[in-house]
Amino acid sequence: MTAAHWPGVREAYAAGIATGHATFETEPPDWPAFDATRLPGHRWVAVDGDAVLGWAAVSPVSGRAVYAGVVEHSVYVHPGARGMGVGRALLAALLDSTQAAGIWTVQSGIFPENTASLALHAAAGFRVVGTRERVGLMTYGPMAGRWRDVVLVEHRAIEDLPGAVNPGRA
Repeated sequence: MTAAHWPGVREAYAAGIATGHATFETEPPDWPAFDATRLPGHRWVAVDGDAVLGWAAVSPVSGRAVYAGVVEHSVYVHPGARGMGVGRALLAALLDSTQAAGIWTVQSGIFPENTASLALHAAAGFRVVGTRERVGLMTYGPMAGRWRDVVLVEHRAIEDLPGAVNPGRA
């Protein structure tokens, strides 16, 4: 993903925001803000000619060294490209790049109403860790004024980390 992709990335992002079931954000950031918060080696776009069909990217969850291998990700597919395997391809590329970089946990928060995203993540090997109940107040869209739950999902690239003690495992 480069700055040249930004107009299409922004369009897919805005379309997801408009559903009210993708994020608490009310609008996409500008390119410099997006660029500053997403890790460069883990940004992917799906394109058809000049059209951006979707995108995926990760952000670090913390600046603390102990969390260096944990990232939060986003996947957005343009409405015209939904159901075509774009999300699956983007998520696969993202998991390949993060695992190759030694990132051991890729996580995301998904609204329970976003059943397509939950199904995509389950198919990609993510597991539901839990639900954060009423974690944020929605300020726009069809759910404006409601406290929203968020389902936390994660993909562990490395189940048994070297040197780690894993209780309950032989």
